[in-house]
Amino acid sequence: MYLAVIVLPILGSIISGFLGRNVGVKGAQIITCVSLLISVLIATIAFFEVGINNIPVYIFLFKWIDLEFLNVLWGFQFDSLTVSMLIPVLIVSALVHMYSIGYMSYDHNQRFFSYLSLFTFMMIILVTANNFLLMFVGWEGSHRIVGVCSYLLISFWFTRIAANQSSMSAFITNRVGDCFLTIGIFATLWSFGNIDYTTVFSLAPFVSENIITIIGICFLIGAMAKSVRCGSQIGLHVWLPQAMEGPTPVSALIHAATMVTAGVYLLMRASPLIEYSSTVLIFSLWVGAITTVFSSIIGLFQQDIKKVIAYSTMSQLALGMMVIAIGLSCYNIALFHLINHAFYKALLFLGAGAVIHALADNQDFRKYGGLKPFLPLTYSVMIIACLSLVAFPFMTGFYSKDLIIESSYGQFSYSSFVVYHIAIIGAVITTLYSVKVLYLTFITNPNSTITNYNKVHECDNFMSLPLIVLALFSIFFGYISKDIFVGLGSSFYVDNSLFVHPLHEIMLDTEFASGKLLPLFSTLLFAIVFLIIFEFLPNLLLYLIYKRFFYNLYCLYNNRFLVEFFYNKYITNLIFKLGGQTTTVVDKGSIECIGPYGLEKGLLKLSRNISTLNTGIVTSYALYILIGLIIYLLVFYILLENNVLLLIIIFSLLNLNKLFFFFNKYKVLYSYYKMFIDTVNLSSS
Repeated sequence: MYLAVIVLPILGSIISGFLGRNVGVKGAQIITCVSLLISVLIATIAFFEVGINNIPVYIFLFKWIDLEFLNVLWGFQFDSLTVSMLIPVLIVSALVHMYSIGYMSYDHNQRFFSYLSLFTFMMIILVTANNFLLMFVGWEGSHRIVGVCSYLLISFWFTRIAANQSSMSAFITNRVGDCFLTIGIFATLWSFGNIDYTTVFSLAPFVSENIITIIGICFLIGAMAKSVRCGSQIGLHVWLPQAMEGPTPVSALIHAATMVTAGVYLLMRASPLIEYSSTVLIFSLWVGAITTVFSSIIGLFQQDIKKVIAYSTMSQLALGMMVIAIGLSCYNIALFHLINHAFYKALLFLGAGAVIHALADNQDFRKYGGLKPFLPLTYSVMIIACLSLVAFPFMTGFYSKDLIIESSYGQFSYSSFVVYHIAIIGAVITTLYSVKVLYLTFITNPNSTITNYNKVHECDNFMSLPLIVLALFSIFFGYISKDIFVGLGSSFYVDNSLFVHPLHEIMLDTEFASGKLLPLFSTLLFAIVFLIIFEFLPNLLLYLIYKRFFYNLYCLYNNRFLVEFFYNKYITNLIFKLGGQTTTVVDKGSIECIGPYGLEKGLLKLSRNISTLNTGIVTSYALYILIGLIIYLLVFYILLENNVLLLIIIFSLLNLNKLFFFFNKYKVLYSYYKMFIDTVNLSSS
């Protein structure tokens, strides 16, 4: 039964991909959706059996690598962390498949559903693997499958230049994470002699902290660059907003449940390892905090509705906050927030897709306005998603996001105290751009043409049903599951899938932290202030934007702190120049001189030199015979004794004849010169 969770998605992908012409578009849609729905049902049963009843399942299929120093089994494990990750991955993927039937109705192509199912399959492999190598298969694929899937899905509309550029950016940027993750896996193998989770984690207390720090930093940078790829951490985030060039269902799948969450899953899975390195935890804490504010500020100044939501993924309610929770050793809260975030972030993207679909694929929300009466269902679900995003009380996001902020306050250290206030700033800015998107899209006066508004329509049933289901999850899931994931005394993690060192346990301090209400009050206050400015003081915004300082500041934030400009000027261009110089000097220069051209000239010169040996002089031939005889007699002595001096003497003899001819040639010239001088002297006398 458990293997069916893994097999069904790839089976649907193969049928829709290789037999697409036989089954047709409708057949491919039905097969992929049904396979995902069955997987969701089995994963739900596994959640209750493994997580609630605490019965972990281990499946070993066959020996994959059998060497003297390394044995790796192709096996899967279903513990509480695995089944918890399967729930959002499969539910969101199934709903995205269903949503795509309506959204991609004008693009009848079976390969889109094949890519989606293959993408989901590789994420399931990553989550269910029982060792780092098999996890890397899911992370990267034996031929970089997840990277290829993201490339194929983002560039699905391959006739668009921006889509192709974005897919290449995603593919290349994530190679940084692949490199560091590979280094971390090899360092684990070198240090522990194995890459199996059970062996590595059981030996972690007996290994040097410096080694664990190196491994943990490599894993963290891998997560920063990927999340399969959590490229949503500061510095390696540039591919994430560019991925919005793909179809909206792809954006929802990438940002909600698959690629963006895999890096966080890696850190949670490695919790028994990184708990023994305080350096890795502090590094995670500050990376998450800086990412939170950085992405929130950028998101506030974007005009593309999908890019705003993408930066909210980067921000405090997604990977920024999750990595903060990992830095605080609150892995259960990070997992809880990851699951909650998957539901309301998928709802945000699919709701934005419904708006884009209704307005002829226009993504600039400054050209929306007044859509509330035209799209009542979409407006309702977007309100629910945004309220959950800003952690409004009793919404799903409220139960996990505020708990992370309270945990940073309850650790009682300098770093956590600073991070607490940074997280509040990020939460406030998130509230501002959420209000901005809702107001400019649905409430303000219409800003588009009459033709567009005449064609505005609510989405069909295939698109509406996933929105309703995700809206229900965004309202009720956090309240229902809080005690399971983060409740005091919960037995959900008795299988030690998540490990917290006793010195890092802060749940009691978090529960009774005195700063619990500050994030809520700050969020509500600034939301009200922002609405008042939009509604009653719009001239204030115009006044600020016309000031040179604020205009330059706006351009800086709107252009994402010029990070892409910096990369292009100081990294990409230098690499291109280095490649050009390498081609000129090495490929077109040295290699061609030594290779094709040099070989030709060398052979011609060698043949000319050999032809000079044919002198017609008997003494020269006698010398050749003597040299050959000496070599024949001494060859065994040379090989056995390695007499370098004798080799030098023999090679000197080989060139002796050439030297004789050289001197003889110049001797003849000298005799002619002497005769000429004697003749001149006689004539002068």
